[in-house]
Amino acid sequence: MDLTAIAQWVRETPGLFLAAPPIEPYSPFTEHATVPISWSAHPHQRLGLLYQSVCSDLFKSSATYTLTAEEVQIINNGKTLGAIDFILDNQHTSQQEHWEVAIKFYLLHQGLWFGPNAKDRLDIKLQHMLNHQLPLSTHPIVLQQYPQWQVASRHLLMQGRLYINPFTDAPIPQDCLGYTLNQTQIRGHWCYQAQFSQIREPLYLLKRDQWMTGRTATNQRYEPDVLERAVHCQSESGKFWFIVPDHWPQ
Repeated sequence: MDLTAIAQWVRETPGLFLAAPPIEPYSPFTEHATVPISWSAHPHQRLGLLYQSVCSDLFKSSATYTLTAEEVQIINNGKTLGAIDFILDNQHTSQQEHWEVAIKFYLLHQGLWFGPNAKDRLDIKLQHMLNHQLPLSTHPIVLQQYPQWQVASRHLLMQGRLYINPFTDAPIPQDCLGYTLNQTQIRGHWCYQAQFSQIREPLYLLKRDQWMTGRTATNQRYEPDVLERAVHCQSESGKFWFIVPDHWPQ
C-alpha cells in the first residue's frame, strides 16, 4: 500500500461539492507539508478508516492545525449518539474547529447517486452529515462532558469520485440537496455486466486501497464472470470503472 501516494491524493483532490461552509470544496492540507513519518493507517482497515487515519496524520503534520481530539464517541444514557471525527485548534485564527471527513464513491442511477453496494446514497449521507454529525459538537451532553472544547466553526470534507454510465442517456445532476456538485469529480464510469462488452479497452481490478490513487503495473486484468457484487477497476487509459450485477441496485 502506497501511503505516500494516498496522502498526496487526499491533499490535492477537491471535494465532491463546490459549496459554502460548512461544506469544504477543497482539502485543508494544501501546504507543502512533509509526509508524516509515523502512519497510523493499517493495511487491513476498511477504506473509510484508512482515509480517516491518513487525514489524522495530515492534520498532525500540519502547520495550521493542532489535533485536540479525534474519533470521540458521544454516549448519552448508554446510547451512542455518534462519533466526532476531529476537534482541532487553528493556529492562524486561534479558534477551535470541528471537522468531519468522508471518502465516498457514488454511481448515478435514475437521478440519484448510489454507493456500489446500493445501501448508501449521496443525498442520505449528506443529510446525515449536515444534520446529525456536525451538530454533535453542540449537543448538550458534549458541552457538559467536554467544557474545555470551545468550537467556533464546523467543517465537512467529502472526497471521492462520482461515476456515470456512458451507455445510458441520462442527465447529470448539477447539485444534491441544493448543494452544487463539483463537476470535475464526476470522472468515473460504471456499467452493468451485460454492457461490459461495449468497453473497448482492458480493465484491471483495483485493491481497496487503490480506489483513490489507481492501479500499478502488477494489477490483475479483469475477466468477466458471474458478478455477485460490484467490482472496481481501472482501464488501460486510466479511466475508473465500476462493473455491477445486472440486478443492481436491487
